[in-house]
Amino acid sequence: MPKKSYTASEAARALGISLDTLRRWDRSGKLRAQRDAANRRIVSASEVERLRGSSGDQLSARNRLAGIVRSVEVDGLLAQVVIDVTEPASVVAIVTRDAVSELGLAPGDAASAVVKATSVMLER
Repeated sequence: MPKKSYTASEAARALGISLDTLRRWDRSGKLRAQRDAANRRIVSASEVERLRGSSGDQLSARNRLAGIVRSVEVDGLLAQVVIDVTEPASVVAIVTRDAVSELGLAPGDAASAVVKATSVMLER
């Protein structure tokens, strides 16, 4: 039977982040955690999946940086997407407006920056 919730340390391992980063994400609202009777953080399996993002499409790229969309700024045909990856780094990608619309990117969504050669691609 699949797990329905994770301890903070289990969730951090599943997300590939440190426990300190998980705590910061909880305090800042990037992650939704509940508390148990002993006031320990409990993270639902659905929240871990949301933050992990989908990985349905397989790419040959190995430089995948998962994170949370901080902002999306659309100007004409282009859009600037800022993704907060493992603290304190961010990746900024300039993509087409259509790509942002097609991916349905909005602040707070889980997304990945895929770095391949000189290009940065976004996936959700």
